[in-house]
Amino acid sequence: MIGIYGGTFDPIHFGHLRSALEVKECFCLDEIRLLPCAQPALKEYPNTTSDKRLKMIELAIQDQESLRVDSRELNRPGISYMVDTLRSIRNEISNTSLLLFMGTDAFKEITSWQQWQSLFDYAHVIVITRPNYQQQPLNEFLTLKLTQNKEDLTKKPTGFLFFQTVTQLDISATAIRELIANNKNPAYLLPKQVIDYIKVHKLYTDN
Repeated sequence: MIGIYGGTFDPIHFGHLRSALEVKECFCLDEIRLLPCAQPALKEYPNTTSDKRLKMIELAIQDQESLRVDSRELNRPGISYMVDTLRSIRNEISNTSLLLFMGTDAFKEITSWQQWQSLFDYAHVIVITRPNYQQQPLNEFLTLKLTQNKEDLTKKPTGFLFFQTVTQLDISATAIRELIANNKNPAYLLPKQVIDYIKVHKLYTDN
């Protein structure tokens, strides 16, 4: 099975990395791909250029063989629609199970995503939740997709909705950018090699 974990990663931090590693082990994935978004459809354009965000991801995962980066959205012009990305990946992996991971905030907006129902034609959708998360009522389409049996994800390559609790670290990329802009130390929130890269390239600050 292959996992996809998307985001702007501006910058990538230990919250992203811990969640990715935990779901990789939880679902016994062969690999999990960190998928940086070039131009989000529903959010502001990232603060940092695509090449620099990609480099920070590469630095962050250089010692973790189970994590890799997939840069196809950065190489594709225009808005980054997940349905296009999943279609592209599905064409490469045949009938391998594909798991798309997203947080609860992203899941709340899923019905506003481009061709959102078609996501399930190409992958299972896995919602990463915090402990004690209270699931909100689902619409009819999502209710029909919902399973509470993790084994279902291995029986079919696509089509299910599953909620998975992980130990999420309360770290925010926005907060990290604000710390750096205010000349505060972001140590222990993201890998040292990423911090060093930010310093060298003077990211998130006008100084």
